[in-house]
Amino acid sequence: MTTVIAIANLKGGVAKTTTCLSLGGCLAEMGKIVLLLDLDPQAHLTLSVGLKPENIRYTASEVLLGNLSLVGASRETGTFGLDIVPANQSLSVVNKVLYRQAGYEFLLKQQIRALNDRLYDVILIDCPPACGPLTLNALTAADLLVIPLLCDYYAARSLRQTIGMAKLVRERTNPSLEYRILVTMYDRRIRLSHLVLEQLQQQLGHRVLRTIIEVDARLKESGVAGNPINRYAPRSRGAHQYRLLATELLSGHMMAVSTSRESPMSL
Repeated sequence: MTTVIAIANLKGGVAKTTTCLSLGGCLAEMGKIVLLLDLDPQAHLTLSVGLKPENIRYTASEVLLGNLSLVGASRETGTFGLDIVPANQSLSVVNKVLYRQAGYEFLLKQQIRALNDRLYDVILIDCPPACGPLTLNALTAADLLVIPLLCDYYAARSLRQTIGMAKLVRERTNPSLEYRILVTMYDRRIRLSHLVLEQLQQQLGHRVLRTIIEVDARLKESGVAGNPINRYAPRSRGAHQYRLLATELLSGHMMAVSTSRESPMSL
């Protein structure tokens, strides 16, 4: 079975794209066949694998409009075992058009179901920082939502909004959706980071992933270089931590359905 993981947060600048690229690279390194799906009109994930969005003919837009299958729109990256369905600005138009279609939230899920289960082990979806048709399609199709989160002053607000969106999707279109929080760009030198992390762990418990992604300039550089961190700087702290994240996700522990309730966020 293909595992579908959406990477989303309604706040931008939290390392969604970096996580999608780095996690995908590390999973491929571990022998998994991975499909990256860029659903952000900004196309940062597409840029991060060395493609020029303006020169791409077939994108996620054609997939959502039903003109192409995921396989038809996919292309290989420079990393073995890592493919991508790219994006460009046309997704902005599709985002508006989808509202007019009944059941638009299920379009991506239908496309994924049409795939041969043996084709990809994991599909990673990079979502835009907005609660619109593109993100709702991703969450409706996903088994797991990973929420990258900064340990800063605005963390609680963005997290409440994103969890609220996930719960809405569970109620309406995907009752099996699970979510986990991934702390990113963590800076041990900042006291507030420690305080926010402690509150997250106390209040959300197992929903906070054990792996923490710390600040590492090599992570930003890897996207510019068009390579996942495990290829760009294989011995870097970022590569090590994203390998740990891949291992944690592969363990399957976080995919188990939890019956526990979270306490209200009070950060």
